[in-house]
Amino acid sequence: MPRRSPVSDAELEVLKVLWAAGPATVRDVGAALRKRRRRLAYNTVLTLLSRLRDKGYVAADRRDTAHLFRAVVTRDEMLGSSLAALADRVCDGTASPLVHALVRGKRFSAGEIEQFRKLLDDLEGT
Repeated sequence: MPRRSPVSDAELEVLKVLWAAGPATVRDVGAALRKRRRRLAYNTVLTLLSRLRDKGYVAADRRDTAHLFRAVVTRDEMLGSSLAALADRVCDGTASPLVHALVRGKRFSAGEIEQFRKLLDDLEGT
């Protein structure tokens, strides 16, 4: 994923709506935010979507009289680039301390542990 400007907390909330709901109009995003107990004016939602479009996280397509906004960055892509930036900044580019901090003391299901094992096996094979 190319380097993009970071997103604010409010922009991230809008992205979460688009990830969950798929393409949506400004009104759709505003309604979904209200369900999440976040009340924003129409113009504020439009501004947040416009900023996300300018930063390259969202694209807009014209649908009748309204624009339909969609995320062009997946949650996994954003998470990966954010964690890589954190590893660069805090751990001098080494991911191991970051991974240890994320999993230490947490409980995981058998399925999640199996996914971790597969990932490690795949990494070992490369």
